[in-house]
Amino acid sequence: MNAVVGRRAYANGAVARGEMMQPAAEHKGCRTSANAGQASCGSRVGQGDLPTGIWEKVKNHPCYSEDAHHHYARMHVAVAPACNIQCNYCNRKYDCANESRPGVVSEKLTPEQAVRKVLAVATTIPQMTVLGIAGPGDPLANPEKTFRTFDLVAKAAPDIKLCLSTNGLVLPDHIDTIVKSKIEHVTITINMIDPEIGAKIYPWIFFNHKRYVGIDAARILADRQLQGLEMLSERGILCKVNSVMIPQINDHHLVEVNKAVKSRGAFLHNIMPLISAPEYGTVFGLNGQWGPTAQQLKVLQDACEGEIAMMRHCRQCRADAVGLLGEDRSAEFTTGQVMKMDVKYDLEMRKAYQDRVEDERAAKVTANQDGLAKFAGEMSEVTLLVAVATKGSGLINEHFGHAKEFQVYELSTSGAKFVGHRRVDVYCQGGRGEEDRLSTIIRGIYDCHAVFVAKIGGCPKSNLIKAGIEPVDQYAHEYIEKSAIAWFRSYLDRVKSGEIQHAKRGDAAIRQGALISAA
Repeated sequence: MNAVVGRRAYANGAVARGEMMQPAAEHKGCRTSANAGQASCGSRVGQGDLPTGIWEKVKNHPCYSEDAHHHYARMHVAVAPACNIQCNYCNRKYDCANESRPGVVSEKLTPEQAVRKVLAVATTIPQMTVLGIAGPGDPLANPEKTFRTFDLVAKAAPDIKLCLSTNGLVLPDHIDTIVKSKIEHVTITINMIDPEIGAKIYPWIFFNHKRYVGIDAARILADRQLQGLEMLSERGILCKVNSVMIPQINDHHLVEVNKAVKSRGAFLHNIMPLISAPEYGTVFGLNGQWGPTAQQLKVLQDACEGEIAMMRHCRQCRADAVGLLGEDRSAEFTTGQVMKMDVKYDLEMRKAYQDRVEDERAAKVTANQDGLAKFAGEMSEVTLLVAVATKGSGLINEHFGHAKEFQVYELSTSGAKFVGHRRVDVYCQGGRGEEDRLSTIIRGIYDCHAVFVAKIGGCPKSNLIKAGIEPVDQYAHEYIEKSAIAWFRSYLDRVKSGEIQHAKRGDAAIRQGALISAA
């Protein structure tokens, strides 16, 4: 569904509840180009209209650049256990190594342990470019530990970018320290600007030595979050806003949140799905609150995309995550293991490795541009989605049966646009396919016309074809976007010749999903 339809769906939902849709405020952050829907803020390769200073901050940051997340890694260190608010979608468990969700860690670290771990990871994974502190509580509710960690890392590994994630409650009190510590990226979780909605998300906050509840708590939190965002933007700090999409609570309201944060200089907006499985023990999970489908999430993201770019490649990382987005290597770097490592931090080695990565990215860009040139002057109203199995590096390099997720691209004559990812259960277990899992995988990508894989077995191939999804394996180990564009070119040719008839897969279900969300 395109952005216009998405905006209409959410506008209609707001009108039905008597809300007024306000005009977009003046924007000071990241913009999206009108052709191809591609952001000039660095969410894709190419400096675009970004000032050189900002481009240098985002070009190899896997969260701030969609293309960079194929090539560069990040890590979080869990030095901040205390939190000053309670969220109904959060339950901060420890020793849950098999879980992948915000707030979860296997062990807490001291600042000294954290810097040792950073050096060990950066030596082992030279494409690791970003250190983030995201919990497991709120970093700014633990300011001494947080800023000491950043200061130690800045001295020991000056080439690593520093990143802070916060709920924003006490953010205005720490702006000067953030600037002094050379933290160039801050993520603020903002789920509402309406205190009545906020009261349904946050039972309480603890502020200025006092506990606040209900609407009073939400009003203080919203005011402080927006104030902190504006203060950071004025000081030149790049800000990403995270928002959790909670159906029937804040889903439509996030359109207004989007306007509010972009008017205060937010660089990116990341709308994430609520994680609400009851086994996680959150208030929402235990009360039966459901999360949105991938299709409903895309409708909302499309509705919000405009002058501010949407982050669509988020994996809702653990507070001790290590590696590329979508992978977790934290088990390789426990405190015990790190203390045994012979760590020799080599800036020149890291730079040489990352130079090779940049050469690969440049080659990919050239290949993609050559592929897109085939569409020069051609226009078509056909737009469709395809799923891709990949291990990273921007390549189609994963076996269908081994895929833990599929990356989804929207294809048109303007090119291939990344629009999200779909997590799935791995099909092959012990060398054999699990047929019950195949049906869930197909349901997860039912709105895609094709799935690109490095290899696929006969059984899943035939089942995909029966479901109307074309399995594509002739582009194995080639660049994703170049291959998708080439396949789309042949798809349009087949439509023109009458060999196939184009059908909009999943539109009715997506519309139904939007209606369910608007109910």
